[in-house]
Amino acid sequence: MRIRIFAAILITISSAAVPSSNAQETKREFLSPFDNSGTWTFVWENDYFANTDRNYTNGVRLSYISGFKKPNGVSKFVAENILDATEDAGIRRGFAIGHSIFTPQDISTSAPLPDQHPYAGWLYGEYTVIVEQQNVVDQFTLQTGIVGPSAKGEFVQNNWHKLINGDPANGWDNQIQDEFGMVIAYDRKLRALFNLGDSSFGADVTPSFGWSLGNIHTNARVGLTLRIGTDLTNDYGPPRVRPSLAGSGFFAPKKRFSWYVFAGASGTAVAHNIFLDGSLFRDGDPSVDSNVLFGDFQAGIAMQVRRVQLAYTYVVRTKEFAQQESAQEFGAVSLSVKF
Repeated sequence: MRIRIFAAILITISSAAVPSSNAQETKREFLSPFDNSGTWTFVWENDYFANTDRNYTNGVRLSYISGFKKPNGVSKFVAENILDATEDAGIRRGFAIGHSIFTPQDISTSAPLPDQHPYAGWLYGEYTVIVEQQNVVDQFTLQTGIVGPSAKGEFVQNNWHKLINGDPANGWDNQIQDEFGMVIAYDRKLRALFNLGDSSFGADVTPSFGWSLGNIHTNARVGLTLRIGTDLTNDYGPPRVRPSLAGSGFFAPKKRFSWYVFAGASGTAVAHNIFLDGSLFRDGDPSVDSNVLFGDFQAGIAMQVRRVQLAYTYVVRTKEFAQQESAQEFGAVSLSVKF
């Protein structure tokens, strides 16, 4: 059942991802002339914002997305052969490092908790190529990293708790064991399914969809975001940590100051999640009965002043596994700076 649902959604997304003829513009007027500079972004996601400490409890990510660059080597191959970039497309490449931590609801005990989220850490690097064409952004991403004790989830969490006078997490001896991880992902973001107003003040509805394939995550996802504010062509929504509904990781302001509020929802069909299902290649990892489908509901605000953008997002994520007592809630803060 899980594979059939995932396959059906993936086929639908893949067919929708074929570039349309109106995306093959012969002029680059849709590209911001300001966006020749790169964007550095730091994202911090934590359930501390919801006064909890469970399941997906912390995620950090530092990324760099270049301005428009003439592609060469790997980025040229990906842009032209995978993302179908035309001669007049805007092409960016980027890099990121990230770290995520997962824990059960009860962190006080050192005993195994078979009905709660397993302990896990995920330390990874990321390479991405982004192609912007008329009203659409296509993104190819490769993540590689390590899950397990070598990811230092215990070290990061317990030292952070010590710093803020929090309780230690005592069950890290039960975490998912070391495994090299690789994930290939594709995402498409559309400029606007609907828009109203202009750059002074307006509203739009922006859809996105994509898929991930690997021994860490294998899933397919679709999302929709409503934004209300100024200079909405500034970006494609605020940056986040996968598998959340996220923007493209760069912004291209046309004004000295802009802002928008937003609300969105996404659905994800899951074929594999190592943090819930354990390893594909060995037995013995802690695991729970993961759900095939889960949803994210989010709302927040983003503000840009000159070359700096700050955003806050509050997220409610529906249950990801059968034994989960309630939905997950957490917050995300992002700071982006153009250089």
